[in-house]
Formats: sequence, C-alpha cells, structure tokens
Amino acid sequence: MDIKLQQVSYAYSMGTPFEKYALFDVDLTIPHGTYQAIIGHTGSGKSTILQHFNGLLKPSKGQVHIGDRLIVAGKKAKELKPIRQKVGIVFQFPEHQLFEETVLKDIMFGPMNFGVSEEVAEKRARDLIKLVGLPEETLEKSPFDLSGGQMRRVAIAGVLAMEPEVIVLDEPTAGLDPRGQREIMDMFYSLHKERHLTTILVTHSMEDAARYADSIAIMHEGKCVLSGTPREIFADSKTLEQYRLEPPHIVRFQAKIEQLMNQPLSRICLTEEELADEVARALREGRDNQ
Repeated sequence: MDIKLQQVSYAYSMGTPFEKYALFDVDLTIPHGTYQAIIGHTGSGKSTILQHFNGLLKPSKGQVHIGDRLIVAGKKAKELKPIRQKVGIVFQFPEHQLFEETVLKDIMFGPMNFGVSEEVAEKRARDLIKLVGLPEETLEKSPFDLSGGQMRRVAIAGVLAMEPEVIVLDEPTAGLDPRGQREIMDMFYSLHKERHLTTILVTHSMEDAARYADSIAIMHEGKCVLSGTPREIFADSKTLEQYRLEPPHIVRFQAKIEQLMNQPLSRICLTEEELADEVARALREGRDNQ
C-alpha cells in the first residue's frame, strides 16, 4: 500500500483565534514495501504527520493518498475504518492503551472490532504472542501484571492482530533499556521483511534510522526539508546541523578513525559491523600497498 502526501498543511484549532499551523505544504511519497524513517527535532511536525497516515487527522490543505483511498482537505472523507485496519499505528508508550482483563482479550479486541470472528481473532492472538517473544501462558494474565517491556510487546501484538499492510512506529523504543530497544527494533525489521510491510518509523534515534531505514525524510518547522537514503542524509553533517540534528554516533566515530588513519574510508558506515569491515579492508589494502 503506497502512501502519498501532496502539499499537505495542517492547522490545529483551525478557524479559531488559537489557529496554529503544524505542517506546511508537505510532499512525501512512501512506496509499498519501503522502510521509511521520519526524523526531526522536537516540534518539527513528526507527530502531526504520522496521524495523517491513517486518517486520524485530515489535512487542512492538500490531499493524502492511502492506497486507493483519497482524503482531500475540505471534503468529507468516506468510510475510514478500512484504512485504519490496513494502517496500524504503534504510538509512543503503546502499553498505555491496554485495558482488557486478560492479554488474550486485549489482543483480540482490535480484529474483532473490525469484524473478524472470535475463533480467528484468538488464533491470531496465540500466534502473535509467540512472535513478539512472550510465552503462550501470558495470554491468561492481566496485562497490568506484566513488566513494562512485556506490556509493550502485548500492545504491539494487538496492532499486528489486525494484519495491517502499513505499520507506523512512533518512538517505539522510548523508555526501554538498550537491550530492549535493539530487540524491539530487530523484531519490527523481521516483520517488515517477512510480511512485506510498509514500515514508517518516526524517531529521534539517528542510530535506528541509519540501521533499518531504506529512506529518510527530515522534518523541520513543519516542513519536509530533505529526503534521501541514510548514506546520503548522514554524509552531510553541516546540513544536519542546520536542522538541529547530528549524525549517528557510528558516523561521528568513523570521522575520528579517519583522522587517526589519515585517510577516508570508501563509504559512510551506518552500523558498527559496516565500520569494522571498512577499517579491516583499509588496513589490508594499506599492507598490500607497502
């Protein structure tokens, strides 16, 4: 499912004395199957834009294409329920959305609300609880008896139970320790590949954007000011600084290594593994040339 924003602007409290624009003429195309990261400093418009991806917010100006559905500013949107089934949003701290008496009922609630039978919803819940790394006996527990990390996995299973084609992640690792952050992000990346999802990551983490995304868009003061591959985006530290961002720590570490070696590496490295490979290659070439 492709998503396309064309000249989208959005104002909170539009038509009142408190009207305030949060988005200005945003153009953004996210092809089906892409892993798209959206980065930007606090207040850049990231949270506002993500709510346009499934019709939670409707544009004040412009239009939003979500698959074959079109949402146009000033026109009443047709039935949005199918869109919200196909585009699942994992909000920041999704565990705050848990409310049922058991984990099983919580995961089943979403698909049953969209017309899935109880039998099918339960099968999905039992499959998904294992997929998110929890034992099946968790299903009979109250979600409020679980740890914070376990609650987050249950909330994620609830979104996945609706079998979305697009999954939107709003700071999905907030509040987790480094190990939990990596586990959650690796899990989403596996799901992205295995289920051929379109994945949209809204994040402050330059490291996550560099490691997982195919494409990155930078939001700044309500505008989409730059887009490109992670290597293109993170190669230009001066432009990032202009938008109050900095490259991932691995890119900064690479710059220090290049200073020590007194030579540039052949490419911008986005992960520790890539940097280790590039340094080893440079050292081998240096020995061979002696």
